[in-house]
Amino acid sequence: MIIGRVLENEKKVKFELDIFCTNCGKKVPGRLQTGESYYQTQEFHAELEDFKKNYLCGVCRDKKRRD
Repeated sequence: MIIGRVLENEKKVKFELDIFCTNCGKKVPGRLQTGESYYQTQEFHAELEDFKKNYLCGVCRDKKRRD
C-alpha cells in the first residue's frame, strides 16, 4: 500500500510496520511504500500516526460498508 506522496520518476522506499485493526485488534501485514523525498519527514510521521489510528482490516471495513 502506498502512503503519502510519490513524485513522478521518484524511487519508492519500502518498509514494514506493525499495523493492527482499530476495531477488532487483528494484526495485518504492514508492508508500505512512500516516495524517497517524503520518507521520514514530519508530514510523513503525522500521516502514518493518523493511518494507524484509523486503520480497519478488510473484514471490519466490509462490515462497516454493509451497515
